[in-house]
Amino acid sequence: MQVRYRVTRKPHIFTFEPKRPDSSPKMQQQQQVVKKDRRMFSSTDDSAMMKQVVGTHSPDGRDVELDPILKVIEDTLHHAIPANIDGVIHGTHNGHIDALVLQEKTAFSSFEDVDGIPDGLAHVIHKISCEFSCKCSGGADAHASTIAILNILSSYSWEAKVVISLAAFAVYFGEFWLVAQLYATNPLAKSVALLKQLPNIIEHYKSIKPRFDAVNNLIKAMLDVTKCIIAFKNLPYQYLQDDTPPKSTALSHIPTAAYWSIKSMVACASQLTSLLGMNYEYISATSEAWELSSLAHKVDNIHEHLKGLLLLCLKHIEEKQHDEYYLMLVRIFDVPHLDNLKILKALFCSKDDIHPLIDGSSKTRVNVDVLRKKTVLLLISDLDISHEEILVLTQIYKESRIQPDLHYEVVWVPVVDNLATWNDSHQHKLEQLQSMMTWHMVHHPTLLETAVIKYIKQVWHFEKKPILVALDPQGRVTSPNALHMVWIWRNIAYPFTSMKEDALWKEESWTLELLVDHIDRYILSWIADQKYICLYGGDDLDWIRKFTATASNIARTVGIQLEMVYVGKSGTKERIRKISATISEEKLSHTWPDPTSVWYFWTRLESMLYSKIQQGKSFDSDPIMKEVMTMMSFDGSDIGWALICKGSAEMARANADLAFTSLTEFENWEGDAQENGFVPALKGYLDKLHKPQHCNRLILPGISGGVPEVVVCSECGRTMEKFLMFRCCTD
Repeated sequence: MQVRYRVTRKPHIFTFEPKRPDSSPKMQQQQQVVKKDRRMFSSTDDSAMMKQVVGTHSPDGRDVELDPILKVIEDTLHHAIPANIDGVIHGTHNGHIDALVLQEKTAFSSFEDVDGIPDGLAHVIHKISCEFSCKCSGGADAHASTIAILNILSSYSWEAKVVISLAAFAVYFGEFWLVAQLYATNPLAKSVALLKQLPNIIEHYKSIKPRFDAVNNLIKAMLDVTKCIIAFKNLPYQYLQDDTPPKSTALSHIPTAAYWSIKSMVACASQLTSLLGMNYEYISATSEAWELSSLAHKVDNIHEHLKGLLLLCLKHIEEKQHDEYYLMLVRIFDVPHLDNLKILKALFCSKDDIHPLIDGSSKTRVNVDVLRKKTVLLLISDLDISHEEILVLTQIYKESRIQPDLHYEVVWVPVVDNLATWNDSHQHKLEQLQSMMTWHMVHHPTLLETAVIKYIKQVWHFEKKPILVALDPQGRVTSPNALHMVWIWRNIAYPFTSMKEDALWKEESWTLELLVDHIDRYILSWIADQKYICLYGGDDLDWIRKFTATASNIARTVGIQLEMVYVGKSGTKERIRKISATISEEKLSHTWPDPTSVWYFWTRLESMLYSKIQQGKSFDSDPIMKEVMTMMSFDGSDIGWALICKGSAEMARANADLAFTSLTEFENWEGDAQENGFVPALKGYLDKLHKPQHCNRLILPGISGGVPEVVVCSECGRTMEKFLMFRCCTD
């Protein structure tokens, strides 16, 4: 975002008020899920039936560790479902079972190591398993069987009821398929299979496969609901209490979910029991499979709605955790420390990655300990940081490495707002930027906690443009954005504190050395030789041709040595590159062929202005600030400009029209030039020609905390009107 100012004869004040939403997006999302759940559960479940279900619930407060039990259940069901029925029929499935023995042992060993499992749990599982095998056949009432199981489990919590019932079903289901799988190779299994008429089932497996597929699908749905119910139990209570939506909404629906899960187990057991001893020539698997599929659809819907509420709960908890982490960051920066490690670990080590940084020189992963007790500059940007910024910073950083008294390190902190959309293109861009950097950098944006990003944006005011947060060896923030100091004074600004910035400005005056610095070594030598130097800019090639020709002719007439340098225009890289090429080809003047030099020239001017603004300087009282704003107004007004000087401090500058007019009217001030000097005479004549021009524009790139509320015009001194301009590119 950029801010544009324009002179008006009467300043205007605009007030923007945000539209008041009916409710927050978060509340709307919760309400939508709750409404869907209300329709889902209330429209299909009879209230009298659910009253009966809830009436069976009389928990005594016992706590059962459910996760290891569920792990064994999953392993049992996974092993029970045959991967290859042909292997079962022909007895070639042993390899499959043998390969799973180790996994089975691991699962049961982890189960046996868990403390707190009630001694009578196996008896309860056996008792419910008997319910499945004895009462779930011959057209038994599924609802009555489900209520009977719930009565047996009345003293357990809802999630324990579901897990224990599922464990009992896994025993029944596992025994069924264990005999079937071992029928062809184990004499005992063969005898049991004959008594149960299992060989008949295996022989006709393909004809009744739809029924088994329906059973397997329903089992998967039951597992999904069970895991979801347990997930609600495991939510951290300190961040979300049971009586707080959306958790309270979900808990009110868990009895219904438990009922339909257990009823689904009854239906599956009934299907398996009904197959024993039946004449398969007259079995129609279609209707039974359809009934199970319908039930699976019901349980799937319950799971989807519970999962939606669970996601809302997790989001709520995540926000609470982020708020907690953010407050911790605020506190940790307010407390003095012996060194900077605690702060650096809070910023970069929250994801338990012991090597969150990359060493830019070796490209190896390193710990934050390498930054201990050093001044650290946090270069914070998104992935759109320009190559020019990296190139100039690289040069400055390399210069610091050969100066033993500069004990600072740079760390690039890539901030990406929406990591959910991260793709290969982003990864490639990240790696490309990392390959260009010689300093330390965060390995990946995912290592930054959301709270850290929030802190960077809210406290350090990072938006779009890069900032450079300076931390001293104790981790204290000495500058929320030292990038302006670095652009202006490079390593002379070390240790990048506000006191150092004040001291440096006290030593400065508006000179050509300050304006050009190290960008062009030839200009520095011309200054030392007391040559006449002309810097000019803009993107009007016709004006450039006329101006340079006129200036060259006058210089020859007067007998002075004039060196002219084209410094381009901010923000229009490709156009300026073409204009520079034309100027060089036609030998109109010197140019800066490297676009980085043009970028750096205008960036330093912006940095000077923001540095003065941060110091609280005003246009009227600070001559450097006045000259900088004048130069930037020239650049922002879509016309050319010129600055002519002799040596360092003797300057005359004007916009394109005045500069060209003054040269074409040289005869009017030629005598003054011979008497008082070329530059003072030019400056005096420009003052005579000058009239306040309307309208001037001052374009300030949006930098955190740097956009002033009031800006006056460098031409007429009136207050400028503020506009907002959004720009996605610079060409």
